[in-house]
Amino acid sequence: MCFVIEHLSKSFEKKTVLKDINFTFESGKIYGLLGRNGAGKTTFFNCINRDLKADGGHFYLEEGNEQREVKAEDIGYVLSTPTVPEFLTGREFLKFFVEINEKSILNPRPLDEYFDYIRIDPEDRDKLMKDYSHGMKNKMQMLINIIAKPQILLLDEPLTSLDVVVSEEMKELLRGLKEDRITIFSTHILDLALDLCDVIVLLNHGILEVVDPANLDSQEFKEKIIAALREEDHE
Repeated sequence: MCFVIEHLSKSFEKKTVLKDINFTFESGKIYGLLGRNGAGKTTFFNCINRDLKADGGHFYLEEGNEQREVKAEDIGYVLSTPTVPEFLTGREFLKFFVEINEKSILNPRPLDEYFDYIRIDPEDRDKLMKDYSHGMKNKMQMLINIIAKPQILLLDEPLTSLDVVVSEEMKELLRGLKEDRITIFSTHILDLALDLCDVIVLLNHGILEVVDPANLDSQEFKEKIIAALREEDHE
């Protein structure tokens, strides 16, 4: 399965953020969308998720010789700042989500098995989510996407503000989820992208370009990437 983007563009007044983007993402890989803060990574995600209307272009899923439109249920979106209903406990939220999606969830598990999977401690499962840490809220966001199994998983800098332990747990989860789906992980941290991702894609000057994997470990490559991002920031 592939996610194909053709001629995607987006501007805000006089500032062009995305310039005629053409790209094909393949399932089974984690793509690191690398760009400086403000480069347009969130705008790119919001256009794909249709939270923003693109100025031009289109995208679709391709399986074999067949193409189909991307539907809302095909996309999972994990925000950098987790958004959960804080007036519910973790268990109430999870039970509600499973019940309203019962027709689309194949072979649902007992709720505690889901909590075990993302390492939410038993004593925290019946607490209000307003008392959850940032990392725990992020795990709950991730759990929803584990259960829903979207074809495309968009991750907007979800690890940036997590502590080391939770960050490593989340990376382990993501590696286990990548089969049979397209995962796009945005970050402005080069070392994080190199550690987690199978393919590095640079968003620079409003276009996407794949980084040659043969260059990933070289100091010359890192300096080139940093220079490109610094140049964009100055502009």
